Amino acid sequence: MTRDEFREALLCAMESKTHWAWPLFTSGAVPKARLHIHLEQEYEVYVRDFPIFVARAYVQCPIAEVRRDLAENIYEEETGGLVAGKPHPELFLEYPRGMNMDLDRFRYVQLLPAAATYRAFLDEATQHRGWEVAAAVSTIFLEGTAHERGELDPNAPKRPAPPLEEHPLVVHYDLPLEALALTKAHRSVEGDHRQAAWRLMLSHVAEGSREPCVDAVREAANHWQRYRDDVAAACGLAKP
Repeated sequence: MTRDEFREALLCAMESKTHWAWPLFTSGAVPKARLHIHLEQEYEVYVRDFPIFVARAYVQCPIAEVRRDLAENIYEEETGGLVAGKPHPELFLEYPRGMNMDLDRFRYVQLLPAAATYRAFLDEATQHRGWEVAAAVSTIFLEGTAHERGELDPNAPKRPAPPLEEHPLVVHYDLPLEALALTKAHRSVEGDHRQAAWRLMLSHVAEGSREPCVDAVREAANHWQRYRDDVAAACGLAKP
């Protein structure tokens, strides 16, 4: 697999990271009484432990340049010391807090079946398949979106970034703007994080490790689809 083939295969895999239920979540179709399910599952599956996933790539990687990029990502996610001012998992909890949800729910989350399977995959892939796969799953898939092509190609559509006043949680669920600290932080650092993620993939993953990375990202996308199906059903949504 050449470098260009590797890049295209990863981009195509990321373009599958869309789900039928997301427009329903962003249009207020989910009853507020069930919205906590979505937030709890996201928090338990990956938000709380995202710095750990990246750290697993860091400790396995022998390349100093790659470790430096990963270390910066870990530091910001774990401490907020570069931009956010607080750890990103803590800032995520400002969403449910701002909507007066019971935060005790987030201490002991019971994962939905597909969520538990997805989380098990994330743990296995980031611990047992080498630094390349750990980095691909954490920095490309988990941190990325279906708009990754726009991170590399100035002519491709970019990740949408509407005004904070138009954020779905503000418009449909009365979330105060000050509770969007994590959204603000992501917009400040994501450009650098995306460039770093793609740089380490395309410049440092050896040819023999490229196909396992693509396979892992595709596997992550498949698990994610089933996970999002479960969350949608638990929130009372039915596929059109």
